[in-house]
Amino acid sequence: MKLIAGLGNPGKEYSGTRHNIGFAVIDALSDKYNIDVSKVKFNGLIGEGRIGSEKVLLLKPLTYMNLSGESIRAASDFYKLALEDIIIIYDDISLPVGGLRIREKGSAGGHNGIKSIIAHLKTDEFARIKIGVGDKPKGGDLVNHVLGHFSKEDSVLIDDAVKRGADAAAAIVLKGAKEAMNEYNFIPKKEKDKEVQ
Repeated sequence: MKLIAGLGNPGKEYSGTRHNIGFAVIDALSDKYNIDVSKVKFNGLIGEGRIGSEKVLLLKPLTYMNLSGESIRAASDFYKLALEDIIIIYDDISLPVGGLRIREKGSAGGHNGIKSIIAHLKTDEFARIKIGVGDKPKGGDLVNHVLGHFSKEDSVLIDDAVKRGADAAAAIVLKGAKEAMNEYNFIPKKEKDKEVQ
């Protein structure tokens, strides 16, 4: 079994915020593969189903972002999962809005949800899908930024990124992270154009 966990904060007030992009990707996977993610277990909302021939557990921790590791660890221990069976999806302010980057391991990069997961799993060697939400404005507050909503223009990019994130998660499940990286790592065109100037 593979565990696909999307990070976010529970509660209506956080729905659609930058920090809840992981939840949005789990919702997309739930829709695409007809997996009902509504059972409460492991301090989270879970749903079991299949992607292709692989059994998967979709998980949305309900612990709030900073304690995400508690939920991931509980699910991982219960199913006796190997590290290579865990995929975490979350927001990344260092990537432009709509960008996507798959990594097989790595540091938390200042993300409190990932810090918590690394602390609870006692390793950073798990696959992750980072969805770009863009950096905070100069002089802006980071907390306000990640708990803020997307502009209309950015929402279009984010809708695409959420679909891409769901497809990337399925690709990791079926083909492995290396192959998924080649296919799904992505920087939006307008950001690439800026780099060329």
